[in-house]
Amino acid sequence: MSISTFTLPGSDLRINSTPDLARDELLSFPAFKTWLSTLQNSLARQSNPAHEFHSDPYVLRQIDVQAVDRFGGGRLGFVKLKADVSNGQGEKLPGSVFLRGGSVGMLLILQPDDIPSSEEKGKRAILTIQPRIPAGSLAFAEIPAGMLDDSGTFAGGAAKEIEEETGLQVQQSELIDMTSLASELTEGSSENGETLQKAMYPSAGGSDEFIPLFLCQKRMPRRDIEELQGKLTGLRDHGEKITLKVVPLEDLWKEGLRDGKTLAAWALYKGLKEAGKI
Repeated sequence: MSISTFTLPGSDLRINSTPDLARDELLSFPAFKTWLSTLQNSLARQSNPAHEFHSDPYVLRQIDVQAVDRFGGGRLGFVKLKADVSNGQGEKLPGSVFLRGGSVGMLLILQPDDIPSSEEKGKRAILTIQPRIPAGSLAFAEIPAGMLDDSGTFAGGAAKEIEEETGLQVQQSELIDMTSLASELTEGSSENGETLQKAMYPSAGGSDEFIPLFLCQKRMPRRDIEELQGKLTGLRDHGEKITLKVVPLEDLWKEGLRDGKTLAAWALYKGLKEAGKI
C-alpha cells in the first residue's frame, strides 16, 4: 500500500500517512491535535535539569499512521498510529496509539422526593444496558456515556448524552464535573506539572481516550423513578439499543464492576463526598 509523507508545519517531524487520510484532515482532527500538543508539552519538560530524563531526553522522531476508521458520511472517527519516541541511546518508549478523542461519562443519581435531600439511603443510580461488540457483549452495564463531537463543552455533551440515553432533560448548571473538582484538590501533587486533561484515562497504555466524569443529582417522584426501570432508549439511527436499569446507589460498584468509568465515577463520588466537596 502506498503512503503519503509530509512534515508537521513549523517542524521537521515526518508523518507517514495512509493514502485515504489527507494531510489537512489529520492535522485538523481534534483527537490528533490534543494528543500531539499534550505529548509535546510533556517532552518539553525534559529541559528542566530536575527531570529524570534531562540528561538524555526522549524525542518524537516520526509518526506512522497505520489505519483509519470513519463514521457515517465519511467523517473521521478513529486513527491508529505508531509514534517513534526515543532518546539518544536509541531506547524507545512504547508508541502504539489508538486515537479516538474524548468522551463524557455521567453518574446520574435520582432521589425520591419523599425522603430528606441529605439522606443517602434510598438514592438510585441509572445504568445503561446495551450491546458493546468490542467487549463481546450484547448486554454491557455502564453509566450513561458518549463520545464528544467537535463542538460544544464537556458539560454540554454530558447534558446531551443524558437526554439521549435516559430521556431525562438536565441543564448544564445541574452538572458537577467531578474529575475537574478532584484535579483541583490534587493540583501539582501527582502529575509532575504535566498538562493532562482533567479527566480519567481508561486505557492510557494504548488509547488517547479521556473521560470527564460528571455528577447529576435529581429529586423526582418515586413513581417517575420506578417507571425508568427497563425503559428502552437510545438513538436507533446511530445503532443504539439501550435499556435502562435503576439500581440502589450503594450497589452501583457491584452492578457496573466491569466498566472502568462506572467504578471511577463511584470512587470520585465517594472521595469528594468524604472531602466535603459535594
